[in-house]
Amino acid sequence: MESGTFYVCRNINNRSRPPTQSRSNDEGKDRKQRGRRCLVLMTMCLGLICVLLLVFITLYITITAERDLLKSYKNTVEEFNHTIISLQDKNTDLLIDKDQLKNNLNSLSQKKLELETRVMSLSEELKKEKLETELRKLYERGNSSFSISSELKSWFESRQFCRDRGADLIIINTEEKQRHLTSFIKERVWIGLSDIENEGIMKWVDNSTLNQGFWYEEEPNNAGGDEDCVELIPSGSIQNWNDLPCSEKRKRVCEK
Repeated sequence: MESGTFYVCRNINNRSRPPTQSRSNDEGKDRKQRGRRCLVLMTMCLGLICVLLLVFITLYITITAERDLLKSYKNTVEEFNHTIISLQDKNTDLLIDKDQLKNNLNSLSQKKLELETRVMSLSEELKKEKLETELRKLYERGNSSFSISSELKSWFESRQFCRDRGADLIIINTEEKQRHLTSFIKERVWIGLSDIENEGIMKWVDNSTLNQGFWYEEEPNNAGGDEDCVELIPSGSIQNWNDLPCSEKRKRVCEK
């Protein structure tokens, strides 16, 4: 009986325990769960804020870098444009200088050509003067003297020119005279020899017959049938006579 009584009492005691303590425990658990939720939420918010802050910092750095790079590019482009403008100005100046130099070169070329022409003319005059002087020195024999003309005339005109001045075309009747004349003659000249009167019979202007001739090889050949007058052609040999038409224009050597 005693044990059954004890059992009943325990049950009675259990039933009669107030629910306040159980409720307190539940509320505590709820508070803990809510606290955990708030902590998780705060952690997530803080993480999100950190991520957003990191993204903002990254974007700021990127934008700043791109802005600096763009500014650098802009400065480079401006410098490049300034360089191009400067080079264009220099190119324009160089083109102007080139045109001026070209004009100066053309002017100098023209002056050079004029000077060369003048020098050639003076050289020819000096050669003629020297030739005439040397001829006079070498060929003066008593009252005789020689001169070389600068004009081109036919054989007849040349002879008349000499005769108008008290002279006649030169007579070469010695090898010495031929050598001296050949050493100074630089152009083709008429001499006083022809076969005008009788074909094949060469005579000097004093009507003397040719004894010794200084002909080129195969000359005289009377080519064309009208080569009746004789010229002296400059060469390295004293064999330098040639017959040709009397109408040809040559310089002449007059002899007094």
